[in-house]
Amino acid sequence: VQLQASGGGLVQAGGSLRLSCAVSGHTFSTYALGWFRQAPGKEREFVAAITRNGGSTYYGDSVKGRFTISRDGAKGSVHLQMNSLKPEDTAVYYCATERTFRLYSLDNPNQYDHWGQGTQVTVSS
Repeated sequence: VQLQASGGGLVQAGGSLRLSCAVSGHTFSTYALGWFRQAPGKEREFVAAITRNGGSTYYGDSVKGRFTISRDGAKGSVHLQMNSLKPEDTAVYYCATERTFRLYSLDNPNQYDHWGQGTQVTVSS
């Protein structure tokens, strides 16, 4: 399984970015997908997750109402639309696919076994 994240960059506070993650080597419709982020000196933080069929989405408290996760089955990709960005959103963002069996909740990074390389998001004040 390979995940390739893209779309990061430098943006001013209040701006928007759209992250994308292309997934290959796996049957796309059979697993949930998640986004996590990690800032320097901090633990990896849950950002958002979407279930296998896209019917349910989940968000970390710090991004609720500002970020939207979606998946495109035809293209085998997952997206993260980020609006009203804040300096505290600055981090490396990672996409991930969940394990075959549900051992943890979708906001737990241990539930995911394949990760992309990360894309840097920097929000200036």
